[in-house]
Amino acid sequence: MARLRRRGLGLEYASMAWMTAEAAVAVTAGVLASSIALVGFGLDSVIEFFAAAIVVWQLRGGGEERETRAVRLIGVTFFALALYLTVEGIRGLVTHARPGQSAAGLAVAGAALIVMPGLAVAKRRTGQALGNRTLIADSAETAFCAFTSAATLLGVGLNTWLGWWQADPAAALIIAALALREGIEAWAGEAGE
Repeated sequence: MARLRRRGLGLEYASMAWMTAEAAVAVTAGVLASSIALVGFGLDSVIEFFAAAIVVWQLRGGGEERETRAVRLIGVTFFALALYLTVEGIRGLVTHARPGQSAAGLAVAGAALIVMPGLAVAKRRTGQALGNRTLIADSAETAFCAFTSAATLLGVGLNTWLGWWQADPAAALIIAALALREGIEAWAGEAGE
């Protein structure tokens, strides 16, 4: 069990390091290009960092009550992201906000699409071996990051390559819907069960 706990902590520390770089690049690129999808992707990275910190907190303290509280906190982060992206996605569509292009944003979203699935699988397996709902819930958030990177690539890519500005806020709304679903599952304690 101690070895599995160390592995879980190592995965979370690796997650936090990746999320720091991913958030910095995505948010900066998103602000520079006025891309709601990229900013949302970057904010998801901030939330993923927060979720990893929650898992570290829970793994260091243990206990059923602490685990339940940690899983629900992860759910709250999904709700916050869903709210932000819904508001900004609708605003972007209504105001016809036309985002610019971002090679850096496309690159970081593409890299996340490669890195996140493997990290999610490792977290899920470790969480299942430990019987730790918090680590399993965080694996869902890490997998969600792969989905957000795919949606971001699609939205930003269609805007960049075809000039379809609507794809950017539409991608943000897709990410918001997925975040809401994940938040509900985490809050209910169903993530990974």
